[in-house]
Amino acid sequence: MHGIIASSPMGGIILEWIELAALTIEVLAVAIIVVAIFYATIRAGFHAAFRPHIQDRYGRLKASLGRALLLGLEILVAADVVRTVALEATLESVVVLGLLVLIRTFLSWSLVVEIEGRWPWQARGEDAR
Repeated sequence: MHGIIASSPMGGIILEWIELAALTIEVLAVAIIVVAIFYATIRAGFHAAFRPHIQDRYGRLKASLGRALLLGLEILVAADVVRTVALEATLESVVVLGLLVLIRTFLSWSLVVEIEGRWPWQARGEDAR
């Protein structure tokens, strides 16, 4: 199918736009992670300097960074799906996508355990009652 689309006059342009969209999504994910790291670090520094009464600063910083990484991972998965489904729909690329999704899912679960102290499928403390 990729060959049929690319051989049409508009097909090449469409494929270029899809590639640009996937690249834009990846850049967005990286930007979110970087901005969130700076924001969380500056915020933690501000709280340490001007609000010394706040407890568990490290836990709050770790949770903020973890949530930023989770969001970035989700967006990176979306970029991989767009690129694989629209541009490289071969068995090899689908297998690679599956492995990437599996690895990123494991990382996401690990981050949730680290941030919340529970597995993603477990009920929250107040919901478990």
